[in-house]
Amino acid sequence: MTNHAAEPLPLHALVESILFVATDPVPVPILATALDVKAGEVEDALKILAEEYWKRGLQLLRMGDRVHITTSPRAAKAVEKFLGIEHTIGLSRAALETLAILAYKQPLTRPQIDAIRGVNSDSVIENLIAKDLVEETGRTEGPGRPILYGTTEAFLRHFGLGSVAELPALELDDPAVEGAAAPEAPAPLLKE
Repeated sequence: MTNHAAEPLPLHALVESILFVATDPVPVPILATALDVKAGEVEDALKILAEEYWKRGLQLLRMGDRVHITTSPRAAKAVEKFLGIEHTIGLSRAALETLAILAYKQPLTRPQIDAIRGVNSDSVIENLIAKDLVEETGRTEGPGRPILYGTTEAFLRHFGLGSVAELPALELDDPAVEGAAAPEAPAPLLKE
């Protein structure tokens, strides 16, 4: 019988083991230090893992120089069904609308979000903060120094993004969305 415990693991397997036990995304330099290799070698190992994961239900999620193992979005329905949940965090239409506005135009103040949405967003923003999808990012220099809000790292993980730069490009046909003054028109009826 062969003693497999004595066989050394390839670097990509060691990187995978560390990422598996890590509770948060791990910076590449930390992986390199832990494994006593160069960062470029870790990057090569990550490429191997990414290729292997493409065939499986996992993926590597990059957040700058930090890396995390997550389930693949392609496996979401099966995972949600197994866990008995419709979605990991239930988000209302208002919450999704507010997140989209913030993701593309952050940082914004509540009045700026309200102006874009056309309704008060206080409770929606508080709910998103409670779910750790939105956070305070600073204050403006204007009167009263209003709070600026932006999306969080948890937002990126929730939607399987490494950064907001990975969001799909916006097709802005509506001048009101682009920030220009639009002629007044009746509100469209939503068909469901």
